[in-house]
Amino acid sequence: MRALGVDYGQRRIGLALSDASGMLARPWKTIARVGNPSQVARTIVIELHGLAEAGEPVGCLVVGLPRRLNGEPNAQTAMVEQLAAQLRTQTDTPVILQDERLTSREAEQLLARREHDWRKRKQQLDAMAAAVILQDYLDANASGRGAEGTAGDADL
Repeated sequence: MRALGVDYGQRRIGLALSDASGMLARPWKTIARVGNPSQVARTIVIELHGLAEAGEPVGCLVVGLPRRLNGEPNAQTAMVEQLAAQLRTQTDTPVILQDERLTSREAEQLLARREHDWRKRKQQLDAMAAAVILQDYLDANASGRGAEGTAGDADL
């Protein structure tokens, strides 16, 4: 079953999908962030329904949880936790919070390897960051390390 990765940014929301086997994540799309966390959650739920209607059901939502490098919450952490709470009330799909420290930097480095135009990279950055978040989650769960830092965060 597929997983949907979410990078909740200040202006845009990056979305990524795993393959059907749950092994590989790929950038999917970027949507504008409009409204409060409840409205954003509704937009993501609409995307979930669209995937299900297209025969691509999603088994879990993996939302990037921003933190400072030392692990403490930052200004965006509370907004992401509100989004996760809203998603949990609006869908039965499990919502998992995944540490996203340094994912934007990693996404930028991955994009820079294949796209030299920074304007094109900027358009793809949020979806690529969501793919990095989702891949981190998939890798942790495939190796049996998923109980630490992922499943426990689902209750935040």
